[in-house]
Amino acid sequence: MQKILILDFGSQYTQLIARRVRELNIYCEIHPYNNLPEDIESYKATILSGSPFSVRDAEAPQPDLSKIRGVAPLLGVCYGAQWLAQNDGGDVQPSKHREYGRANLAKVDNSSELMKGIEVGSQVWMSHGDTITTLPESFKVIASTSDVDVAAYKIEGEDTYAIQFHPEVYHSTDGKQLLENYLVNIVGCVQDWTPDHFVDSTVADLKAKIGDDKVILGLSGGVDSTVAAVLLQKAIGDNLTCIFVDNGLLRKNEFESVLDQYKHMGLNIIGVNAKQRFYDALAGQSDPEKKRKAIGKTFIDVFDDESHKIKGVDWLAQGTIYPDVIESVSATGGPSATIKSHHNVGGLPDYMKLKVVEPLRTLFKDEVRRVGKSLGIDAELLGRHPFPGPGLAIRILGEITVERVKLLQEVDAVFINGLKEDGLYDKVWQAGAIFLPVNTVGVMGDERTYENAVALRAVESTDGMTADWVHLPYEFLAKISNKIINQVKGVNRVVYDISSKPPATIEWE
Repeated sequence: MQKILILDFGSQYTQLIARRVRELNIYCEIHPYNNLPEDIESYKATILSGSPFSVRDAEAPQPDLSKIRGVAPLLGVCYGAQWLAQNDGGDVQPSKHREYGRANLAKVDNSSELMKGIEVGSQVWMSHGDTITTLPESFKVIASTSDVDVAAYKIEGEDTYAIQFHPEVYHSTDGKQLLENYLVNIVGCVQDWTPDHFVDSTVADLKAKIGDDKVILGLSGGVDSTVAAVLLQKAIGDNLTCIFVDNGLLRKNEFESVLDQYKHMGLNIIGVNAKQRFYDALAGQSDPEKKRKAIGKTFIDVFDDESHKIKGVDWLAQGTIYPDVIESVSATGGPSATIKSHHNVGGLPDYMKLKVVEPLRTLFKDEVRRVGKSLGIDAELLGRHPFPGPGLAIRILGEITVERVKLLQEVDAVFINGLKEDGLYDKVWQAGAIFLPVNTVGVMGDERTYENAVALRAVESTDGMTADWVHLPYEFLAKISNKIINQVKGVNRVVYDISSKPPATIEWE
Protein backbone atom coordinates (compact mmCIF):
# COMPACT_ATOMS: atom_id res chain seq x y z
CA MET A 1 0.00 0.00 0.00
CA GLN A 2 1.28 3.47 -0.91
CA LYS A 3 1.93 5.65 2.12
CA ILE A 4 2.64 9.34 2.67
CA LEU A 5 4.76 10.33 5.67
CA ILE A 6 3.90 13.49 7.64
CA LEU A 7 6.68 14.58 9.99
CA ASP A 8 5.30 16.35 13.04
CA PHE A 9 7.17 19.36 14.42
CA GLY A 10 4.45 20.11 16.96
CA SER A 11 2.05 22.20 14.90
CA GLN A 12 -1.59 22.45 15.94
CA TYR A 13 -2.38 21.87 12.25
CA THR A 14 -0.45 18.60 11.77
CA GLN A 15 -3.57 16.48 12.14
CA LEU A 16 -5.37 18.67 9.60
CA ILE A 17 -2.68 17.87 7.03
CA ALA A 18 -3.46 14.18 7.50
CA ARG A 19 -7.20 14.86 7.18
CA ARG A 20 -6.75 16.72 3.89
CA VAL A 21 -4.48 14.04 2.44
CA ARG A 22 -6.99 11.34 3.30
CA GLU A 23 -9.82 13.37 1.78
CA LEU A 24 -7.93 12.83 -1.48
CA ASN A 25 -8.25 9.05 -0.89
CA ILE A 26 -4.54 8.75 -0.18
CA TYR A 27 -3.27 7.03 2.97
CA CYS A 28 -0.86 8.91 5.24
CA GLU A 29 0.67 8.58 8.70
CA ILE A 30 1.94 11.12 11.23
CA HIS A 31 5.31 10.42 12.84
CA PRO A 32 7.48 12.66 15.07
CA TYR A 33 10.38 14.38 13.36
CA ASN A 34 12.80 12.79 15.85
CA ASN A 35 11.50 9.22 15.59
CA LEU A 36 11.36 8.24 11.94
CA PRO A 37 9.71 4.95 10.99
CA GLU A 38 12.14 2.09 10.44
CA ASP A 39 10.68 1.36 7.00
CA ILE A 40 11.25 4.93 5.82
CA GLU A 41 11.95 3.73 2.27
CA SER A 42 8.38 2.39 2.00
CA TYR A 43 6.87 5.89 2.08
CA LYS A 44 6.18 7.39 -1.33
CA ALA A 45 6.69 11.01 -0.23
CA THR A 46 7.01 13.23 2.84
CA ILE A 47 5.35 16.39 4.15
CA LEU A 48 7.04 18.51 6.84
CA SER A 49 4.55 20.16 9.22
CA GLY A 50 4.57 23.58 10.79
CA SER A 51 5.77 24.14 14.36
CA PRO A 52 5.30 26.45 17.35
CA PHE A 53 9.10 26.85 17.32
CA SER A 54 11.09 29.37 15.36
CA VAL A 55 13.89 27.93 13.21
CA ARG A 56 16.06 30.55 14.88
CA ASP A 57 15.55 29.07 18.36
CA ALA A 58 18.42 27.12 19.88
CA GLU A 59 16.00 24.31 20.81
CA ALA A 60 14.25 24.28 17.41
CA PRO A 61 13.56 20.81 15.98
CA GLN A 62 16.38 19.56 13.76
CA PRO A 63 15.24 16.65 11.57
CA ASP A 64 17.53 14.17 9.86
CA LEU A 65 16.30 14.14 6.27
CA SER A 66 19.25 12.23 4.84
CA LYS A 67 17.02 9.26 3.93
CA ILE A 68 14.20 11.47 2.64
CA ARG A 69 15.33 14.55 0.75
CA GLY A 70 16.38 13.81 -2.80
CA VAL A 71 15.26 10.21 -2.43
CA ALA A 72 11.52 10.88 -2.74
CA PRO A 73 9.35 13.99 -3.18
CA LEU A 74 9.27 16.36 -0.21
CA LEU A 75 6.92 19.23 0.70
CA GLY A 76 7.76 21.64 3.52
CA VAL A 77 4.93 23.59 5.15
CA CYS A 78 5.59 26.81 7.13
CA TYR A 79 8.31 25.74 9.62
CA GLY A 80 9.30 23.00 7.19
CA ALA A 81 9.79 25.61 4.45
CA GLN A 82 11.85 27.88 6.69
CA TRP A 83 13.97 25.01 8.01
CA LEU A 84 14.84 23.76 4.50
CA ALA A 85 15.84 27.26 3.43
CA GLN A 86 17.94 28.01 6.51
CA ASN A 87 19.56 24.56 6.54
CA ASP A 88 20.87 25.12 2.99
CA GLY A 89 22.33 28.54 3.78
CA GLY A 90 19.33 30.82 3.35
CA ASP A 91 18.33 33.49 5.83
CA VAL A 92 15.25 33.53 8.06
CA GLN A 93 14.48 36.65 10.10
CA PRO A 94 11.63 37.84 12.36
CA SER A 95 8.76 39.34 10.37
CA LYS A 96 8.20 43.06 10.79
CA HIS A 97 4.65 42.15 11.72
CA ARG A 98 3.49 38.70 12.80
CA GLU A 99 1.73 37.25 9.76
CA TYR A 100 -1.33 35.42 10.97
CA GLY A 101 -4.55 35.03 9.03
CA ARG A 102 -5.76 35.51 5.49
CA ALA A 103 -3.49 36.66 2.66
CA ASN A 104 -3.72 36.56 -1.12
CA LEU A 105 -1.20 35.35 -3.66
CA ALA A 106 0.13 38.27 -5.70
CA LYS A 107 2.47 36.26 -7.95
CA VAL A 108 2.10 32.63 -9.07
CA ASP A 109 4.36 30.59 -11.34
CA ASN A 110 1.88 28.28 -13.06
CA SER A 111 4.70 26.53 -14.90
CA SER A 112 5.46 24.83 -11.58
CA GLU A 113 3.64 21.52 -11.10
CA LEU A 114 2.82 22.51 -7.52
CA MET A 115 1.02 25.71 -8.52
CA LYS A 116 -0.97 24.47 -11.54
CA GLY A 117 -4.58 25.67 -11.44
CA ILE A 118 -3.86 28.19 -8.66
CA GLU A 119 -4.40 31.77 -9.75
CA VAL A 120 -3.22 35.19 -8.61
CA GLY A 121 -5.56 36.39 -5.86
CA SER A 122 -6.05 32.93 -4.37
CA GLN A 123 -6.57 33.20 -0.60
CA VAL A 124 -4.07 31.46 1.69
CA TRP A 125 -3.74 31.16 5.47
CA MET A 126 -0.56 32.43 7.11
CA SER A 127 0.61 31.60 10.64
CA HIS A 128 4.24 32.55 11.29
CA GLY A 129 6.41 35.03 13.13
CA ASP A 130 9.48 34.63 10.91
CA THR A 131 9.94 35.09 7.18
CA ILE A 132 12.45 33.84 4.62
CA THR A 133 14.51 36.86 3.58
CA THR A 134 17.15 35.15 1.42
CA LEU A 135 16.94 31.84 -0.45
CA PRO A 136 19.90 29.58 -1.34
CA GLU A 137 21.01 29.75 -4.97
CA SER A 138 19.21 26.59 -6.16
CA PHE A 139 15.88 27.64 -4.62
CA LYS A 140 13.34 29.18 -7.02
CA VAL A 141 10.37 31.29 -5.86
CA ILE A 142 7.07 30.02 -7.33
CA ALA A 143 4.58 32.14 -5.37
CA SER A 144 4.48 35.43 -3.42
CA THR A 145 1.98 37.58 -1.54
CA SER A 146 2.11 41.35 -1.27
CA ASP A 147 3.88 41.01 2.11
CA VAL A 148 5.77 37.72 1.72
CA ASP A 149 8.19 37.42 -1.19
CA VAL A 150 8.84 33.72 -0.57
CA ALA A 151 5.35 32.24 -0.19
CA ALA A 152 6.39 29.10 -2.09
CA TYR A 153 9.53 27.74 -3.71
CA LYS A 154 11.03 24.73 -5.47
CA ILE A 155 14.55 23.39 -5.11
CA GLU A 156 15.93 22.91 -8.59
CA GLY A 157 17.21 19.45 -9.48
CA GLU A 158 14.98 17.61 -7.00
CA ASP A 159 11.28 17.10 -6.27
CA THR A 160 11.43 19.27 -3.15
CA TYR A 161 8.87 22.03 -2.70
CA ALA A 162 7.95 24.32 0.18
CA ILE A 163 5.19 26.76 1.07
CA GLN A 164 5.01 29.42 3.77
CA PHE A 165 1.21 29.16 4.11
CA HIS A 166 -1.02 26.32 5.35
CA PRO A 167 -2.89 24.46 2.58
CA GLU A 168 -4.50 22.14 5.14
CA VAL A 169 -6.59 24.96 6.65
CA TYR A 170 -9.94 25.58 4.94
CA HIS A 171 -9.18 29.29 4.72
CA SER A 172 -6.60 28.42 2.03
CA THR A 173 -9.18 28.23 -0.76
CA ASP A 174 -6.94 26.30 -3.18
CA GLY A 175 -5.22 24.23 -0.49
CA LYS A 176 -6.82 21.00 -1.64
CA GLN A 177 -5.76 21.71 -5.24
CA LEU A 178 -2.18 22.33 -4.12
CA LEU A 179 -2.04 19.09 -2.12
CA GLU A 180 -3.53 17.19 -5.04
CA ASN A 181 -0.94 18.74 -7.38
CA TYR A 182 1.80 17.53 -5.03
CA LEU A 183 0.46 14.08 -4.23
CA VAL A 184 -1.06 13.10 -7.59
CA ASN A 185 0.88 15.05 -10.22
CA ILE A 186 4.31 15.19 -8.58
CA VAL A 187 4.38 12.13 -6.31
CA GLY A 188 2.24 9.98 -8.59
CA CYS A 189 -0.16 8.66 -5.94
CA VAL A 190 -3.18 6.63 -6.98
CA GLN A 191 -6.32 7.85 -5.21
CA ASP A 192 -7.59 4.42 -4.21
CA TRP A 193 -7.64 4.52 -0.39
CA THR A 194 -11.43 4.25 -0.09
CA PRO A 195 -13.68 2.70 2.59
CA ASP A 196 -14.10 -0.43 0.46
CA HIS A 197 -10.33 -0.67 0.06
CA PHE A 198 -9.85 -0.24 3.81
CA VAL A 199 -12.40 -2.98 4.57
CA ASP A 200 -10.83 -5.45 2.14
CA SER A 201 -7.25 -4.82 3.26
CA THR A 202 -8.11 -4.73 6.98
CA VAL A 203 -10.12 -7.96 6.84
CA ALA A 204 -7.24 -9.65 5.03
CA ASP A 205 -4.75 -8.33 7.62
CA LEU A 206 -6.95 -9.46 10.52
CA LYS A 207 -7.29 -12.95 9.05
CA ALA A 208 -3.53 -13.22 8.66
CA LYS A 209 -2.77 -11.75 12.08
CA ILE A 210 -5.36 -13.58 14.16
CA GLY A 211 -5.81 -16.83 12.27
CA ASP A 212 -8.00 -19.24 14.26
CA ASP A 213 -7.42 -17.46 17.59
CA LYS A 214 -10.31 -16.20 19.70
CA VAL A 215 -10.90 -12.52 20.35
CA ILE A 216 -12.93 -10.59 22.92
CA LEU A 217 -14.04 -7.04 22.25
CA GLY A 218 -15.51 -4.39 24.51
CA LEU A 219 -18.70 -3.29 22.82
CA SER A 220 -20.01 0.09 23.97
CA GLY A 221 -22.86 0.69 21.56
CA GLY A 222 -20.93 3.52 19.94
CA VAL A 223 -19.78 3.85 16.35
CA ASP A 224 -16.13 2.88 16.90
CA SER A 225 -16.62 -0.39 18.77
CA THR A 226 -19.50 -1.35 16.49
CA VAL A 227 -17.48 -0.92 13.30
CA ALA A 228 -14.52 -2.71 14.91
CA ALA A 229 -16.81 -5.61 15.87
CA VAL A 230 -18.33 -5.97 12.40
CA LEU A 231 -14.87 -5.83 10.78
CA LEU A 232 -13.60 -8.55 13.11
CA GLN A 233 -16.70 -10.67 12.61
CA LYS A 234 -16.19 -10.41 8.86
CA ALA A 235 -12.61 -11.63 9.34
CA ILE A 236 -12.94 -14.32 12.04
CA GLY A 237 -16.67 -15.00 12.45
CA ASP A 238 -17.75 -16.77 15.63
CA ASN A 239 -14.24 -16.60 17.08
CA LEU A 240 -15.19 -13.08 18.17
CA THR A 241 -17.02 -12.61 21.48
CA CYS A 242 -18.29 -9.12 22.32
CA ILE A 243 -18.60 -8.07 25.94
CA PHE A 244 -20.68 -5.09 26.96
CA VAL A 245 -19.82 -3.86 30.44
CA ASP A 246 -22.25 -1.82 32.50
CA ASN A 247 -19.81 0.42 34.36
CA GLY A 248 -22.58 2.39 36.04
CA LEU A 249 -21.54 5.45 34.02
CA LEU A 250 -23.67 4.94 30.93
CA ARG A 251 -26.61 7.02 29.79
CA LYS A 252 -30.08 6.29 31.15
CA ASN A 253 -31.24 2.75 30.21
CA GLU A 254 -28.27 2.40 27.83
CA PHE A 255 -27.18 -1.04 29.04
CA GLU A 256 -30.51 -2.62 28.14
CA SER A 257 -30.98 -0.71 24.88
CA VAL A 258 -27.50 -1.52 23.57
CA LEU A 259 -27.91 -5.24 24.22
CA ASP A 260 -31.24 -5.14 22.40
CA GLN A 261 -29.73 -3.11 19.55
CA TYR A 262 -27.21 -5.81 18.72
CA LYS A 263 -29.26 -8.94 19.18
CA HIS A 264 -30.19 -9.01 15.48
CA MET A 265 -26.69 -8.25 14.16
CA GLY A 266 -25.41 -11.79 14.63
CA LEU A 267 -22.70 -10.82 17.11
CA ASN A 268 -21.88 -13.01 20.10
CA ILE A 269 -22.60 -10.67 23.03
CA ILE A 270 -22.25 -11.07 26.79
CA GLY A 271 -23.61 -8.40 29.13
CA VAL A 272 -21.70 -7.81 32.38
CA ASN A 273 -23.04 -5.79 35.34
CA ALA A 274 -19.91 -4.32 36.94
CA LYS A 275 -21.36 -1.08 38.34
CA GLN A 276 -20.19 -1.58 41.88
CA ARG A 277 -16.61 -2.42 40.88
CA PHE A 278 -16.32 0.88 39.03
CA TYR A 279 -17.97 2.87 41.82
CA ASP A 280 -15.57 1.32 44.34
CA ALA A 281 -12.57 2.15 42.15
CA LEU A 282 -13.73 5.77 41.79
CA ALA A 283 -14.53 6.33 45.45
CA GLY A 284 -12.77 9.45 46.72
CA GLN A 285 -11.32 10.31 43.29
CA SER A 286 -11.90 13.80 41.93
CA ASP A 287 -8.84 14.39 39.71
CA PRO A 288 -9.77 13.84 36.02
CA GLU A 289 -6.66 11.84 35.14
CA LYS A 290 -6.97 9.65 38.21
CA LYS A 291 -10.59 8.96 37.35
CA ARG A 292 -9.65 7.99 33.79
CA LYS A 293 -6.90 5.70 34.99
CA ALA A 294 -9.13 4.08 37.63
CA ILE A 295 -11.78 3.40 35.00
CA GLY A 296 -9.20 2.06 32.56
CA LYS A 297 -7.72 -0.29 35.15
CA THR A 298 -11.13 -1.55 36.26
CA PHE A 299 -12.17 -2.00 32.65
CA ILE A 300 -9.12 -4.19 32.05
CA ASP A 301 -9.71 -6.14 35.28
CA VAL A 302 -13.29 -6.90 34.27
CA PHE A 303 -12.13 -8.04 30.86
CA ASP A 304 -9.44 -10.19 32.40
CA ASP A 305 -12.08 -11.92 34.54
CA GLU A 306 -14.43 -12.40 31.60
CA SER A 307 -11.69 -13.64 29.28
CA HIS A 308 -10.97 -16.49 31.69
CA LYS A 309 -14.57 -17.61 31.33
CA ILE A 310 -14.12 -18.05 27.58
CA LYS A 311 -11.77 -20.88 26.74
CA GLY A 312 -8.78 -20.13 24.54
CA VAL A 313 -9.00 -16.33 24.22
CA ASP A 314 -5.77 -14.79 22.90
CA TRP A 315 -6.73 -11.27 21.84
CA LEU A 316 -8.46 -8.18 23.21
CA ALA A 317 -9.92 -5.96 20.48
CA GLN A 318 -10.46 -2.23 21.04
CA GLY A 319 -12.15 0.53 19.07
CA THR A 320 -9.21 2.92 19.39
CA ILE A 321 -9.20 5.57 16.64
CA TYR A 322 -6.52 7.98 15.45
CA PRO A 323 -7.51 11.06 17.53
CA ASP A 324 -7.29 8.85 20.67
CA VAL A 325 -3.73 7.97 19.74
CA ILE A 326 -2.74 11.51 18.78
CA GLU A 327 -4.14 13.13 21.94
CA SER A 328 -2.74 10.45 24.24
CA VAL A 329 0.80 10.13 22.96
CA SER A 330 1.51 13.49 21.34
CA ALA A 331 1.11 12.52 17.71
CA THR A 332 2.76 9.13 18.21
CA GLY A 333 5.51 10.50 20.39
CA GLY A 334 6.25 13.81 18.71
CA PRO A 335 6.63 17.24 20.26
CA SER A 336 2.92 18.12 20.25
CA ALA A 337 1.53 18.59 23.73
CA THR A 338 -0.37 15.67 25.28
CA ILE A 339 -3.98 16.75 25.87
CA LYS A 340 -5.31 13.87 27.96
CA SER A 341 -4.99 10.13 28.38
CA HIS A 342 -7.50 7.77 26.81
CA HIS A 343 -8.61 4.69 28.69
CA ASN A 344 -8.16 2.40 25.69
CA VAL A 345 -4.70 3.56 24.64
CA GLY A 346 -1.39 2.43 26.03
CA GLY A 347 -1.37 -1.34 26.13
CA LEU A 348 -2.19 -3.89 28.81
CA PRO A 349 -0.57 -4.80 32.13
CA ASP A 350 1.78 -7.77 32.18
CA TYR A 351 -0.60 -9.94 34.19
CA MET A 352 -3.21 -9.82 31.43
CA LYS A 353 -2.03 -12.37 28.92
CA LEU A 354 -3.93 -11.00 25.93
CA LYS A 355 -2.58 -9.42 22.78
CA VAL A 356 -4.26 -6.21 21.57
CA VAL A 357 -5.80 -5.70 18.14
CA GLU A 358 -7.07 -2.25 17.10
CA PRO A 359 -8.49 -2.39 13.55
CA LEU A 360 -9.51 1.31 13.52
CA ARG A 361 -6.34 2.77 15.02
CA THR A 362 -5.45 4.68 11.84
CA LEU A 363 -8.90 6.20 11.18
CA PHE A 364 -10.50 9.51 12.06
CA LYS A 365 -14.12 9.46 13.28
CA ASP A 366 -15.71 10.44 9.96
CA GLU A 367 -13.64 7.76 8.24
CA VAL A 368 -14.96 5.19 10.73
CA ARG A 369 -18.51 6.15 9.76
CA ARG A 370 -17.75 5.78 6.05
CA VAL A 371 -16.23 2.35 6.68
CA GLY A 372 -19.32 1.43 8.70
CA LYS A 373 -21.53 2.45 5.78
CA SER A 374 -19.41 0.29 3.47
CA LEU A 375 -20.01 -2.63 5.86
CA GLY A 376 -23.78 -2.10 5.69
CA ILE A 377 -24.24 -1.01 9.32
CA ASP A 378 -27.56 0.73 10.06
CA ALA A 379 -27.43 4.48 9.39
CA GLU A 380 -29.11 5.33 12.70
CA LEU A 381 -26.39 3.53 14.62
CA LEU A 382 -23.62 5.17 12.54
CA GLY A 383 -25.16 8.58 13.17
CA ARG A 384 -25.02 8.17 16.92
CA HIS A 385 -23.08 10.87 18.75
CA PRO A 386 -19.66 9.96 20.16
CA PHE A 387 -19.72 9.08 23.85
CA PRO A 388 -16.53 9.12 25.96
CA GLY A 389 -15.07 5.79 27.03
CA PRO A 390 -15.03 6.80 30.72
CA GLY A 391 -18.70 7.70 30.33
CA LEU A 392 -20.37 10.11 32.70
CA ALA A 393 -17.37 10.00 35.04
CA ILE A 394 -15.72 12.79 33.05
CA ARG A 395 -18.99 14.71 32.81
CA ILE A 396 -19.31 14.75 36.59
CA LEU A 397 -16.77 17.27 37.86
CA GLY A 398 -15.38 16.11 41.16
CA GLU A 399 -16.12 12.88 43.01
CA ILE A 400 -18.40 10.24 41.52
CA THR A 401 -21.41 9.14 43.57
CA VAL A 402 -24.41 7.01 42.66
CA GLU A 403 -26.67 9.98 43.36
CA ARG A 404 -24.73 12.28 41.03
CA VAL A 405 -24.73 9.65 38.27
CA LYS A 406 -28.51 9.19 38.51
CA LEU A 407 -29.10 12.94 38.48
CA LEU A 408 -26.91 13.46 35.42
CA GLN A 409 -28.50 10.52 33.60
CA GLU A 410 -31.90 12.19 33.98
CA VAL A 411 -30.58 15.58 32.82
CA ASP A 412 -28.79 14.02 29.85
CA ALA A 413 -31.91 12.08 28.83
CA VAL A 414 -34.01 15.25 28.76
CA PHE A 415 -31.37 17.04 26.65
CA ILE A 416 -30.69 14.25 24.12
CA ASN A 417 -34.35 13.32 23.72
CA GLY A 418 -35.15 16.99 23.22
CA LEU A 419 -32.58 17.25 20.42
CA LYS A 420 -34.15 14.24 18.71
CA GLU A 421 -37.72 15.48 19.14
CA ASP A 422 -36.88 18.89 17.66
CA GLY A 423 -34.91 17.47 14.70
CA LEU A 424 -31.60 18.86 15.98
CA TYR A 425 -29.78 15.64 16.88
CA ASP A 426 -28.30 14.99 13.42
CA LYS A 427 -27.19 18.63 13.16
CA VAL A 428 -24.96 18.18 16.22
CA TRP A 429 -21.73 16.16 16.24
CA GLN A 430 -21.72 15.52 19.99
CA ALA A 431 -23.89 16.63 22.89
CA GLY A 432 -24.19 15.93 26.58
CA ALA A 433 -24.75 17.34 30.02
CA ILE A 434 -22.15 18.11 32.70
CA PHE A 435 -22.67 18.01 36.46
CA LEU A 436 -21.05 21.00 38.16
CA PRO A 437 -19.84 20.56 41.75
CA VAL A 438 -21.47 23.78 42.92
CA ASN A 439 -24.79 24.60 44.52
CA THR A 440 -26.63 27.75 43.54
CA VAL A 441 -29.44 29.71 45.14
CA GLY A 442 -32.83 29.48 43.47
CA VAL A 443 -36.50 29.98 44.12
CA MET A 444 -39.16 27.32 43.55
CA GLY A 445 -42.66 28.33 44.53
CA ASP A 446 -42.21 30.55 47.54
CA GLU A 447 -39.24 28.64 48.86
CA ARG A 448 -35.52 29.29 48.62
CA THR A 449 -33.52 26.41 47.10
CA TYR A 450 -29.83 25.63 47.24
CA GLU A 451 -29.31 22.93 44.62
CA ASN A 452 -27.08 21.73 41.79
CA ALA A 453 -26.11 23.49 38.57
CA VAL A 454 -25.63 21.60 35.28
CA ALA A 455 -24.14 22.65 31.97
CA LEU A 456 -25.27 21.60 28.50
CA ARG A 457 -22.72 21.11 25.74
CA ALA A 458 -23.29 20.68 21.98
CA VAL A 459 -20.54 20.92 19.37
CA GLU A 460 -20.09 20.55 15.63
CA SER A 461 -16.93 18.90 14.32
CA THR A 462 -15.55 16.63 11.63
CA ASP A 463 -13.27 14.38 13.62
CA GLY A 464 -13.07 15.77 17.15
CA MET A 465 -9.66 17.37 16.67
CA THR A 466 -11.30 20.80 16.50
CA ALA A 467 -14.89 21.75 17.36
CA ASP A 468 -17.21 24.75 17.47
CA TRP A 469 -20.13 25.17 19.84
CA VAL A 470 -23.52 24.83 18.18
CA HIS A 471 -25.87 27.81 18.05
CA LEU A 472 -28.93 25.96 19.32
CA PRO A 473 -32.13 28.05 19.11
CA TYR A 474 -32.85 30.09 22.23
CA GLU A 475 -36.39 28.73 22.23
CA PHE A 476 -35.07 25.18 22.37
CA LEU A 477 -32.60 25.97 25.17
CA ALA A 478 -35.33 27.71 27.16
CA LYS A 479 -37.64 24.71 26.78
CA ILE A 480 -34.94 22.18 27.76
CA SER A 481 -33.81 24.28 30.73
CA ASN A 482 -37.39 24.46 31.97
CA LYS A 483 -37.89 20.71 31.56
CA ILE A 484 -34.69 19.85 33.40
CA ILE A 485 -35.41 22.11 36.36
CA ASN A 486 -39.00 20.90 36.63
CA GLN A 487 -38.38 17.18 36.01
CA VAL A 488 -34.99 16.50 37.63
CA LYS A 489 -35.09 16.90 41.37
CA GLY A 490 -31.94 18.53 42.72
CA VAL A 491 -31.24 20.89 39.80
CA ASN A 492 -32.15 24.57 39.93
CA ARG A 493 -29.82 26.09 37.32
CA VAL A 494 -28.90 25.22 33.71
CA VAL A 495 -26.11 26.91 31.69
CA TYR A 496 -24.98 26.43 28.08
CA ASP A 497 -21.29 26.02 27.18
CA ILE A 498 -20.24 28.33 24.31
CA SER A 499 -16.54 27.38 24.24
CA SER A 500 -14.85 26.01 21.12
CA LYS A 501 -11.96 23.53 20.80
CA PRO A 502 -9.34 24.91 21.01
CA PRO A 503 -8.95 26.49 23.53
CA ALA A 504 -11.40 24.28 25.41
CA THR A 505 -11.81 20.52 24.90
CA ILE A 506 -15.12 18.91 23.98
CA GLU A 507 -15.44 17.19 27.34
CA TRP A 508 -14.94 19.16 30.53
CA GLU A 509 -12.46 16.62 31.92
